[in-house]
Amino acid sequence: MLTTWIIIGLIVLAVLWIIMIYNGLVAMRQRVNQAFSDIDVQTKQRHDLIPNLVETVKGYAGHERGTLEAVVQARNAAVTAQSGGVAAQAAAENALSGTLRQLFALSEAYPDLKASQNFLQFQTALQSTEDELQLARRYYNGTARDLNTAVESFPSSILAGIFHFAKVQFFEIDKAS
Repeated sequence: MLTTWIIIGLIVLAVLWIIMIYNGLVAMRQRVNQAFSDIDVQTKQRHDLIPNLVETVKGYAGHERGTLEAVVQARNAAVTAQSGGVAAQAAAENALSGTLRQLFALSEAYPDLKASQNFLQFQTALQSTEDELQLARRYYNGTARDLNTAVESFPSSILAGIFHFAKVQFFEIDKAS
């Protein structure tokens, strides 16, 4: 009789342990999804600022058509890439960051543009959005690291395989970004 209770107790403990590991994996996956959603929110804000910034620059440096078109094309590519997954979105955002750097470097050659209140407001808003985006990326990468570690670590790797939990990609940016 005592042996039966011990076996039942061990089975109950094993089931509880499996439930805890499974729920932990689900919670980690949800944090990753929420963190990626935070990146989407910040990138959408960034994308919304860019057309106004380009229009402001156009008023002062309209003949810099190549740079302005590159920014618009990079922005459009980044908007399109939002549905393409982490790697595609990271690559598009890296390209957009590069063209924005060119645009801000261009402002150095135009003192009137650099002194424009509209330009300064857009530049400040964009910098604030960039800071929030950097925080969102860091948080996402932290949650991705936690999930990837759980998916690869024993014993949770066994349940991760059974319930089809997979590793997620990090949101990697260029060193210059």
